[in-house]
Amino acid sequence: MRDLVAGMTYLAKGQRWVGRNRRQWGFGLLPGLITLVGYAAAIVALVVWADDAVDWATPFADDWGTPWLGLFRGALTAVFFGGCLLLSLISFTAVTLLVGQPFYESLSERVDLAEGGTAPASGLPLWRDLWNSARESLAVLVRVALWGILLFALGFVPVIGQTVIPAIGFCVSGFFLAEELTAVALQRRGVALRERLRMLRSRKLLTLGFGVPLVLLFLVPFVAVFVMPGAVAGATLLVRELTGEAAEEDDEAEGDEAAEREDGESSRSRPFPL
Repeated sequence: MRDLVAGMTYLAKGQRWVGRNRRQWGFGLLPGLITLVGYAAAIVALVVWADDAVDWATPFADDWGTPWLGLFRGALTAVFFGGCLLLSLISFTAVTLLVGQPFYESLSERVDLAEGGTAPASGLPLWRDLWNSARESLAVLVRVALWGILLFALGFVPVIGQTVIPAIGFCVSGFFLAEELTAVALQRRGVALRERLRMLRSRKLLTLGFGVPLVLLFLVPFVAVFVMPGAVAGATLLVRELTGEAAEEDDEAEGDEAAEREDGESSRSRPFPL
């Protein structure tokens, strides 16, 4: 449970960091605003055409009588809409990070500099960073889509389909959302997607503590745009925990404090010259 609370703490720390650095927060808003316009249009289209899509996909139910036809297609529409929202939550982050790659890399670097005095760099040209980010984001979206299909199918199982499965869906969304956000800092450290996933799975509660609250926040309209800069900052702090950099700095700080105490004690015990 300690890791779960720690993940939430990193999310809060990230928001506080951008709160103290308003200029970085302002720059970080731009990619989210650009992406939001496109997603708003897509959601409107989804609301308008969701019923037609379900009707087209279930022609075998056309001859069903009432109320079974309405109940079946209504439930299917709700599950379809929920699955699209799950995919949009993850893809929104991926697309926003891709659009705002230079902004968020700069923000992440500043967090590293503020916390540790150094900022790791990939050493790759911008176009290569963008290509790697797009390729790995696509791989993540494929994984999310496969999970979405599985959860969609399990949603028809009585009882657990309406209770356990939605909870699992939030956890899956939170995990991959955390992956997308930590990728900004981990890619600068040269960590590939497979290794990133292994690192996050090794600290599942820490990852979920960071990602699941973000999923809930992103469900509120327009909140994602304003939370994204702080989420990137918090993800960078989380990365420093995963890589052990934060622990190393704590050890160094404790060592410096111990050395200062020893110097003070030795100076007090040293006899004054006559």
